[in-house]
Amino acid sequence: MTETVAPQTARSKPQRHKVTGDVHLVLRRGSEVLFGQRQNTGFEDGAWHLPSGHLEADESVIDALIREAVEEIGVIIKPEDVHFAHIMHNSSSGGRMAFFFTVRAWKGEPGNREPEKCIELRWFSADALPDHMIDYCREAMEHIAHSRSFSVYGW
Repeated sequence: MTETVAPQTARSKPQRHKVTGDVHLVLRRGSEVLFGQRQNTGFEDGAWHLPSGHLEADESVIDALIREAVEEIGVIIKPEDVHFAHIMHNSSSGGRMAFFFTVRAWKGEPGNREPEKCIELRWFSADALPDHMIDYCREAMEHIAHSRSFSVYGW
């Protein structure tokens, strides 16, 4: 007996995975990293988190990071001062690719430009991160501390 296999149709093909991209700024001042305490966002309010944001249409991850730095903390970063640190494939919201970049040089003094979403900004030692952080961010910072450039979280 011969088994017949029907060709896949457009309807029977698996759906392509759609991933949201976001960027995270690891702004370093010596051994310290800048965090903001979240509020009124509907996600992990009260937790400390790196300045971050979503990619917009037709925007590179570097452009997104530079834009978010201006919008959230008011600093100007040159593309050549952005250094890749880590990428995390996160299961949150159906799938995200979270890009983490380290920056050690910028123009301007960091300030809270989004007080409706951020209670305050504070520098923390990279060796003594805040107790209340978003879990995936804490894990990414651990990977960065150990020079691991890729991780999967929550799958």
